[in-house]
Amino acid sequence: MDETRRARVIENLRDMGLTQALISDPMSIYYLTGYYTEPYERFLALYLNANGASTLFANRLFPDATTACNDVRTFDDTEDPVPMVAEVTDHSAPLGVDKKLAARWLVPLQEAGAASEFKLGSAAVDDARSVKSPEEQELMCTASRTNDKAMEWLAAQVREGVTEQEIAGGLLDVYRSLGAQDHSFAPIVSFGANAADPHHSPDGTVLAKGDVVLFDVGCRQDMYCSDMTRSFFYGEPTEHQRAVYECVLHANEAAEAIVRPGVTFAEIDRAARGVIEDAGWGQYFTHRLGHQIGLEDHEPGDVSSAHDEPVRPGQCFSIEPGIYLPGDVGVRIEDLVIVTEDGCEVLNSYSKGLAVLK
Repeated sequence: MDETRRARVIENLRDMGLTQALISDPMSIYYLTGYYTEPYERFLALYLNANGASTLFANRLFPDATTACNDVRTFDDTEDPVPMVAEVTDHSAPLGVDKKLAARWLVPLQEAGAASEFKLGSAAVDDARSVKSPEEQELMCTASRTNDKAMEWLAAQVREGVTEQEIAGGLLDVYRSLGAQDHSFAPIVSFGANAADPHHSPDGTVLAKGDVVLFDVGCRQDMYCSDMTRSFFYGEPTEHQRAVYECVLHANEAAEAIVRPGVTFAEIDRAARGVIEDAGWGQYFTHRLGHQIGLEDHEPGDVSSAHDEPVRPGQCFSIEPGIYLPGDVGVRIEDLVIVTEDGCEVLNSYSKGLAVLK
């Protein structure tokens, strides 16, 4: 158990009026204990109490969890873990539960009277995970350096006759050769009008001259995620395509330029969105500017007009404006940034200048 992280979560719980919590998110359990397994449909949870008690509940078929915390309680597939949990919870106090706790476990816990009431307590852990330690920041930087190198490989695959699926299918081997373990999300490879679909799934589309080529990719390296988008042109772009690209680039740069402690997430979104709106394409920037990232590619706390919280040193998030003109062209340019004491560090060094691939 990482006692510093545990103390931060407990402090957050107290601020929410809670003295106990049940955490079922495997990544949050890893964050607090260093123990990770994917439980699938089986029960895995970490109980925290402000009095210092911590208990991990794990199926016996999971990897050995004895080093995760002082009290580890195991069960097999024929045993019901709910009574085990109810045995350690304080029935006279509210219990914070996280957003990942399935109803198949939550409802029986409620019926068992495991707490006086149940409250959504995810924010206690989400807030702690939001501010990365120096060690976490270095892991984020390393994953992004790997992603920069992978982008070099991706750009080199652009040639006449290649399909989106062919490029996407080769990326995992490249990541692993560079020291990463996996994708942080399914890669997006989009040619031509497909780039106007922000979450296009690579298919059999064949590259043609004049196409935009959009790569939105990320790797997971030593548990931490990277995420970056670059847009290219296969052959000389039209003036219209150039205008769209330059607008998105200016929006990306405008947002990154104002990131510093005290500036709100909403203000950062506005800095980018205003550039695109002023150019007349506001209705075609159809998503938030970015998302926080760390152990997961998308973590709570988005960069959007609805998030008025000021950013804090150590927070890491994406800056990814885009313009998506259906049936025509789509461009997105994405970097990750870490907030510093007086600004931000951009984690991606791969060029954002308009690039023509031939």
